[in-house]
Amino acid sequence: MWKRKEDEDTTPVPQLGPSGSAFNPAASAPPRPAEPARSESLRSNEVATIGKSVVVKGELSGSEDLVVDGEVEGSISLRGQSLTVGPNGRVRANIEARNVILHGRVDGDIHATERVELRKTASLTGDISTARISIEDGAFFKGTIDIQKPEPAAKLDAKPPTTALAAAAPVPASSAQGSLLDPKKF
Repeated sequence: MWKRKEDEDTTPVPQLGPSGSAFNPAASAPPRPAEPARSESLRSNEVATIGKSVVVKGELSGSEDLVVDGEVEGSISLRGQSLTVGPNGRVRANIEARNVILHGRVDGDIHATERVELRKTASLTGDISTARISIEDGAFFKGTIDIQKPEPAAKLDAKPPTTALAAAAPVPASSAQGSLLDPKKF
C-alpha cells in the first residue's frame, strides 16, 4: 500500500536502554498474536447470520446453522441444522430445524427434531413439536407442545418366539441358566 522511498535510510538507529547497552524494543515486546487462520473444522461449523437491520420475506432454507437477529416473514427450513433467534430477532414463520433457541419473538409453529429452548427474553405464539424442550422462567409461550419420542435404534439380537411346548414344560431351578453340555429339548 505504501511504497518506501528509495532515498530513505532503512538502517535502524540503535537505542540505548537504561543500562547504556543497546536496546531492541522488538525483542523485549511480547510477540503479537498472529491473525487466526481459518481451519477446515471451522468451515464445517459455519453459521449464517441475518443482522438486525435485515428484513427477509419468503422461504429460507440451508445446510448450515442460522442466527436471526433481524426480521423474517415466510418459512424457515433448516433440516439437520440449528436456528437461533437473537434478542432483536422477529420471526413470523413456521420453523423446521434440528435445534431451535429463542431469545426474541416468534409467531409461528416450530418443529424441531431434537430440542427447543425458550430463553427468558423469548416470546412464542405457536405450537411446538419436539423431542426435548426447555422453557426458562420469564419466557412467554402461547400454544401447544407435542413431545415426540425419538425413534429407538433397531435391536440386532431379536429373541426367537417362544413355542407353546417350551412354555408349558417346567424348568428346574438348578438348570434355569442352562449349560452348553445340557441336551437340548424340543
